[in-house]
Amino acid sequence: MAHVYVTGHRNPDMDSIAAAIGYAELKGKLNPEDVYAPARLGELNSQTEWALGKSGAEAPKLIKHIKLRVKDVMSKEIATVHQDSPLRNVGLEMADREISQVPIVDDDGALVGVMTERSLARMYMRESREPSTFAESPVPISAMVDVLEGELLVGEDKNTDGRLWVISMSVESMGQSMQHGDIVVIGDRPEGQRRAIELGAGVLVVSNGVRPEDETLKLAEEKGTPVLLSPLDSYVSSRMIQLAVPCREVMLQDPLTVEPDELLTDITDRVMEVHYRAAIVVDGDGKPLGIVTRTDLLNPEPRRVLLVDHAERGQSVPGVEEAQVVEILDHHHIGDVQTTTPIPATFDPVGSTATLVVERYRENGLEPTQATAGMLLGAVLSDTVVLNSPTTTERDHEVVRYLEKILGVEAEEFGREMFEVSSDVSDLSPEEIVDRDLKEYGTDSGEKMSVSQIETVGPGLLERKEELVEALEKVRGKNGYLFAALMVTDIIEQGTELLCAGECAVVERAFDTKAQDSVIDLPGVMSRKKQVAPKLLTAF
Repeated sequence: MAHVYVTGHRNPDMDSIAAAIGYAELKGKLNPEDVYAPARLGELNSQTEWALGKSGAEAPKLIKHIKLRVKDVMSKEIATVHQDSPLRNVGLEMADREISQVPIVDDDGALVGVMTERSLARMYMRESREPSTFAESPVPISAMVDVLEGELLVGEDKNTDGRLWVISMSVESMGQSMQHGDIVVIGDRPEGQRRAIELGAGVLVVSNGVRPEDETLKLAEEKGTPVLLSPLDSYVSSRMIQLAVPCREVMLQDPLTVEPDELLTDITDRVMEVHYRAAIVVDGDGKPLGIVTRTDLLNPEPRRVLLVDHAERGQSVPGVEEAQVVEILDHHHIGDVQTTTPIPATFDPVGSTATLVVERYRENGLEPTQATAGMLLGAVLSDTVVLNSPTTTERDHEVVRYLEKILGVEAEEFGREMFEVSSDVSDLSPEEIVDRDLKEYGTDSGEKMSVSQIETVGPGLLERKEELVEALEKVRGKNGYLFAALMVTDIIEQGTELLCAGECAVVERAFDTKAQDSVIDLPGVMSRKKQVAPKLLTAF
C-alpha cells in the first residue's frame, strides 16, 4: 500500500488547503488500495480556519518536510528476546528469521542490549585449555532442561555455577579434576553416574536419552543432586548447556539507537560505524519499534507526494527534490519541480485549483462529501474574490453553481461572510500579515522576490503601512530577495495597494507607475497570479 501526501504550497491559502483535502479524498476513492493523506506546510490563515469550522472538515496534517525518516524504511517485524532467556533462544530467532542481530529487552520491554552473530561466534571460537565454567554467569537448571529439550528426573530448579565436564575417563580417575558443584555430562555408565553423585556433582546430565537405574536416582535424591535426562549425545549436550547462559551475559550493551522521526541522512554514518551495521529504533520509553540496517539505507524507496496549487521547489515542501512526485495539479504557470519519470501534470488557467478538483469528481461520476464540498466552494470564491477576479472563468462559475446545489447555500452570501471574517487582521502582527500568504518567485538570472497578498474590506489596513513596510524589509533581508511586496486587495473597491521594500524600481517599471511613499496604487488589480506576478517576471 502506497502512502501519498497531497500538499499545497508553503504559507497555505484557502485554495491550497481545500485542493489538498478535496483531491486526497477523490484519489482515495479512485485508488482505494493506496492511502492519500492531505497535508499542509504552514499555519492556517483566518479564512481557512473559518471555512474549516463552517464546513466541518478536518485540517490537514502539518508536515515540516518530505525527506526520508527512519520510520519510513525501518523493519517493523522485529523480534526481541528477554535478557534472562538462554542464548539458544536468540540463536533460534536469528536462524528462523534469517537476521543477524536481535534486540534484548528487560521486564518492561525496554532495550538493554543487542545480540549479534559476532557475539555468538566469539563465544564459540573462544579457546581454553580449562573446562567451561559458569562461575561468572550461573545457569538455572530449568534453562538447561529448556535448551536440551530434556527432562528433570530428580531435584528442583536452582542456579548452578560450576565447571562443565564431559566424562570419558575411567571411574577411578574422575575425582582428580572434578570439584564439588560441577556439572557432569555422562552417558549410559551406571558406575560413573554414581561416582559423580558421590563426588558432589552440582548437576548430573545423563545423555542419549537412556534413563539411569533406579538405584542411581535414589542415591541422587539422597545426596541432593539434580539429575537431568538429555536426548542428545554427550558432546552435543555439553555444547547446548553452554547455550543455557542468559543472553545478558554475552549481549552488547549500549547498542546504537535512533528515533523514528530522525532523518536517514542524519543516521547513516552512525549505522555504518558499528560493526553490526544496524540501529535499533526506540520510542520515548526506550522500547524497540523496529530496526534499520545498512541494507535499508541503500537505495530506499522515496516518499511520495502529489502537488496541488503550485509547481515550484521554492514554494513546495522541503525535500521535494528527494521525493517521488506522482502528480501535479495546478492553475499557475509551469514551475521548476523536476521528476525522474513521466507523471500526470496539469497546468490549467482557471481561477482556482479547487475548480480542477471538482471537475475531476464530476468526470468520474463522484460527489465530494459535504465537508469537502464546503471547503472547495470556499476555495473557488477565495481565489476568484467571489468570482470578481480577472482570473475567473466560466468553468469557475459552473463549479460554484454545482457546489451551491450540493450544499444548499448561496455562493455570494457564503463568500462575503468568508471575506468579512478573514479581513479582520487587527490582532495580527505585521510579520504575520506579510507571511500568511507569501509566495516566492525566481528569475532566470537567479534573482528572487516575494509577493504576499491579503484581501480586505475597506482601506483600514493601510493605516499600518509603516510597520508593514518594515516587516517586508525584514523578509527581504532575511531571504536575500531583490524586493518584497504586499498586495492589500480591497474586495469591495476591487483594487490593490501594493506595498514594496527593496529594489522597488523594478516594480514601478513593471506597472509603469511611481510609488507614493512605498505604495503603488493598482486600481482594478485583484489577482497576484494573473495581474501581478507575470508583469514582475517580465520586467526581468
